[in-house]
Amino acid sequence: MPLTHRQRHQLRAKLGGRLLAVCYGAGVDSTAMLVALKLAGLRPRIITCADLNAEKQLTLDHLDQMKLVLARWDWPPITMCRKKTLPDTGYDDLYGNCIANETLPSLAFGMKSCSIKWKQKPQDAAIKGARSGPNAAPPHPIWLEAQRTGRRIVKLIGYDCSPADIRRSRNLPEADADFDYEYPLQILGWARPNCVDIITEVLGADHVPVKSACFFCPATKLWELFWLAAHQPDLLERALYLERNALSGRHSRFDEVEFGASWEELVHNADRFPSSNTTVGLGRNFAWNQWARVNGVVDDNFRVKRGAADRDRFLIMSNRLRGDDNARDARSVA
Repeated sequence: MPLTHRQRHQLRAKLGGRLLAVCYGAGVDSTAMLVALKLAGLRPRIITCADLNAEKQLTLDHLDQMKLVLARWDWPPITMCRKKTLPDTGYDDLYGNCIANETLPSLAFGMKSCSIKWKQKPQDAAIKGARSGPNAAPPHPIWLEAQRTGRRIVKLIGYDCSPADIRRSRNLPEADADFDYEYPLQILGWARPNCVDIITEVLGADHVPVKSACFFCPATKLWELFWLAAHQPDLLERALYLERNALSGRHSRFDEVEFGASWEELVHNADRFPSSNTTVGLGRNFAWNQWARVNGVVDDNFRVKRGAADRDRFLIMSNRLRGDDNARDARSVA
């Protein structure tokens, strides 16, 4: 029994009999959260997942796997939530938004507006519905029941007991006007390795997902960049273009006086960017284009090298830098 009697009791005491809505991120934590709910005999009424049109292929494959799992459990299917834009907007996803506005995702500047706009609000709309506009849709039955009965909908978030996730959950309200918020993994006291273990035991090691994130996410680590170069070079090239488009575009925050050269000159000719408070690229304090050039990931035209020897080198560097990051992430396997 992967859950102890005490753990099962803790989850049921906190969540039993409530209107449960799972926010599914398709990563290790949120997948473990689904497993924990199943083991505790708690069935959510809706499972939402934000579709940013920017996930890596392994994440899409994992979503297909989990759809089959949920069907076997006789649970609600995953509701994929995609923000729709007006026809004359000129883009229909976050990547296109950044390209059109010649900017980086807001996380590169220490903000979270991209997540709110493209993840949180579409998932809220899947529950509450929308009366007008391109995202017009009726409310989900869970929302109608909540309005009819006065009961509160509980959004379940897959934050674990790592220090970073503990900080995130503490900085969030316990409730807002529409939802209460609970963190089942923190109720259980699980950190990332516990999540990997429970997925492996209940669903199998092939159901342990990679870390879910946009391929151009500013929080990407160096080992993940090497992994992306090896496995999906086309996505890395798109990310590099997004960065060049922003840092040399009309809204560039780059101060040529401070750095002594243009952003493009430093990318091509310098070994590193000078230390600065200015965001210099997708890595905030480093440019992905600079990293790719210095590490021989790209050619002179910033095309990712695709030879067998190059791919092997990228994989070696990825595994060397990765260490124990993200528990036993499947990306450690070539």
